[in-house]
Amino acid sequence: MAELVGNCLVAQSGGPTAVINASVAGVVAEALNHNCIEEIYGGLNGVLGILNEEFIDLAAESQQQIRSLRSTPGAALGTCRYKLKKQQDFDRVLEVFKAHNIRYFFYCGGNDSQDTADKISKLAQTQGYDLRVIGVPKTIDNDLPVTDHCPGYGSVVKYICATVRELACDNEAMGQNDLVSILEVMGRNAGWIAAGAALAKRRDHPYDPPHLIYLPETPFSTEKFVEDVRRVLKREKYCLVVVGEGLIDKDGNYVATDGAGPDAFGHAQLGGAGDYLAGLVTQHVGVKARTAKLGIAQRAAAHCSSKTDNDEAFLAGQAAVKAAIAGETDKMVVLVRGDTDHYTCETGLAPLSEIANGVKKLPREWINEDGVSMNFQFFRYALPLIQGEVAVPYDNGVPAFARLEKHRVEKLLSPYEV
Repeated sequence: MAELVGNCLVAQSGGPTAVINASVAGVVAEALNHNCIEEIYGGLNGVLGILNEEFIDLAAESQQQIRSLRSTPGAALGTCRYKLKKQQDFDRVLEVFKAHNIRYFFYCGGNDSQDTADKISKLAQTQGYDLRVIGVPKTIDNDLPVTDHCPGYGSVVKYICATVRELACDNEAMGQNDLVSILEVMGRNAGWIAAGAALAKRRDHPYDPPHLIYLPETPFSTEKFVEDVRRVLKREKYCLVVVGEGLIDKDGNYVATDGAGPDAFGHAQLGGAGDYLAGLVTQHVGVKARTAKLGIAQRAAAHCSSKTDNDEAFLAGQAAVKAAIAGETDKMVVLVRGDTDHYTCETGLAPLSEIANGVKKLPREWINEDGVSMNFQFFRYALPLIQGEVAVPYDNGVPAFARLEKHRVEKLLSPYEV
């Protein structure tokens, strides 16, 4: 494979995670090792930044700030949920790439982002423009196909487990067999995040909280829910429930949405599953119900992120650059778990077309027959992903995060009407 000389571009898309910036740090760190990559650009706000020719020079950033990205939440380059809708959008992307001699494109994102990357790559091929496109996996939902797990998942689970244990201490103090505490977590179409709360249990204490976990994979029944809660309250001073926002009924309808209508990709905007369950408790059980909705806090909690997750996010960024330099394109980096008892993880590649718009569900066999707890197979899968702590620097008692200088790259084209 002939060496491809030119500039590289990395961008971020979709909901941020506690470790998505670690992947950008991995891309920059590896790109600096290759002479065929002349400039290292960051696209601001995903494809929107590309359409508007909003690039920054990442090689001009201090190495200290690049390293600090590894302990910084959010998306340091900015993100978006914009969908390339028309052929004119795709043509504009390629026009921008040609103007700036972008030969390597790394897109950090989830299902929809990998679909965008795939389409951009295919267009470049039809026009005979040499471009290598590699997707970098990112989603707290952990629902990307092919990859064993996704960067971002281990950290959100670690934070939720810490929150469950903290809430349990509070509930234990307040409950007198009359308190139901409901924690709503993210997870649109798959219950990976809610299931992860099970790791808060001590293995030798099966009655530890969370007492009940409700997942999108298990159709919700009001009657069973009320029975489950009453059963726990007969045994415990309180009942701590974790529910995924994507909870569905037996007809496949979400039990709660935020009423705002679909997003740019046509997805329902969820929220309110916890309040819905609280209403059922008040109505049918007749005891106090409190709800907590973590919202975006769960994906921004860098102070409680997983070192394993952070290291793998960085590794994925490095692997993307190595793959592109080696001549790969139209691929996404995937994480491959070793088959030994001791947890190991390597990177591999999968076609973007196999990732785009797919959803990996939580295996039904990992859910116990009661439908509200997880079995040993899930624990064996998820427990290694939350190991280790990231050393977050502090300044005056609060976390100190990276602040990029964002030296702008000169625009070469006429403005574009988005």
